[in-house]
Amino acid sequence: MEKSQQKDRKNPKSSKQDAQPVEQKLDTSNRGLKKVSNKTVITGGAGYFGFTLGRALAKSGTSVILYDIKQPIWEIPKGVVLVQADVRHYDQLYAACEGADCVVHAAAYGMSGIEQLHRRHIRSVNVGGTGVVIEVCKRRSVSRLVYTSSINVVFGGKNLFDVDEQSAPYFPLAEQLNEYSRTKSVAEQMVLGANGVSLAGGGKLHTCALRPPGIYGPEEQRHLPRLALNIQRGMYICTFGGPETRMNWVHVKNLVQAHILAMDALTPEKNYIADGQAYFVHDGEKVNIIEWLTPLFKALGHKKPWIRVPILFAYYSAVAMEHMHHVLVPIVEITPLVTRNEVCNIAYTNTFKIDKARQQLGYTPKKYSFADCVDHFLKTRPRKKSYFMFKCFVVIALFIALIVLAVYRQEVFEFVHESWEKYRHLVVR
Repeated sequence: MEKSQQKDRKNPKSSKQDAQPVEQKLDTSNRGLKKVSNKTVITGGAGYFGFTLGRALAKSGTSVILYDIKQPIWEIPKGVVLVQADVRHYDQLYAACEGADCVVHAAAYGMSGIEQLHRRHIRSVNVGGTGVVIEVCKRRSVSRLVYTSSINVVFGGKNLFDVDEQSAPYFPLAEQLNEYSRTKSVAEQMVLGANGVSLAGGGKLHTCALRPPGIYGPEEQRHLPRLALNIQRGMYICTFGGPETRMNWVHVKNLVQAHILAMDALTPEKNYIADGQAYFVHDGEKVNIIEWLTPLFKALGHKKPWIRVPILFAYYSAVAMEHMHHVLVPIVEITPLVTRNEVCNIAYTNTFKIDKARQQLGYTPKKYSFADCVDHFLKTRPRKKSYFMFKCFVVIALFIALIVLAVYRQEVFEFVHESWEKYRHLVVR
């Protein structure tokens, strides 16, 4: 297996996504990083954040294992080894964690796009995989476990203004709008609940969780390409929510800094100050999403959304698209333009204090420009495509949706009525 992995390192497969593989330039801001681990295993290590963290740790002299079911689209640097395996497979993760003193559990599924609707797979990876990670840490005597959580564990479609870890309780699981948020909450509580459990070789397991908002950076592969694609398709002409709505974002380098500090804060030298703790981490800035995305609209030659629709309309459009997806999935899988969770993230203020991370971890986020990320994206994106066939597909999909609504109109009416009774407090101010 090790020989095959070495071959994979030399010839990483190209990504199936639109963005082209680009060799990351050396990040001089990470030079001189303190070595906080001898060997770290990063689940989800082929993703943008996991890979960036692994590269930074390797520069400090740490032996790094990137553990992921996929291959990264970037060249794997020296000091880093890829183990291509599923986080739910105990034996493979157990073997990868031999000699490790820290695990960063960043693997997750269902954050955005069509993945948000694959509920069973989301539960299996996010909850089942976390259970495997905790058990492996116990059996392998890995003393530190840092979990990459999400602000969604406390946010579910109600305005949150500059809340901190103490004033923002877990959002009720039954009221969460999607399976991703629900499972991230369960997984975070599993990790923090495992703090202090005994290890097989003696000692205790020390755990903490970091709660980032959306991640951005020059080679981010999830949010920026998807946003750019839909802007080019002419899909963003409407907006909702007021101009006063605010949210936070985190640059990948700031998130890497927070994780390295959290790893250090689980050591005896730091008096285990992060034991069992959760921390909000972001850039320290509050932005309006449409204004923040202005550089992207300008760069692509498109105007910002100029039609403002009521939140209620946007929300029930998302309900309809999700319902259409579930009805048609046996025939064809259609990606909703927007989901209920995404509507709430845009329409409601969700901002968080990072004072706790500053004081306990020594977190000092640096200032980065989203416009710089857009410039990098434009230089590395593939050539412009024609979206005529896509628009034809949209028209056909809408026609099919009308047929489905005509045939199942009573079921749709009952579904909308039940959803309104359950969620109207989220959409009526």
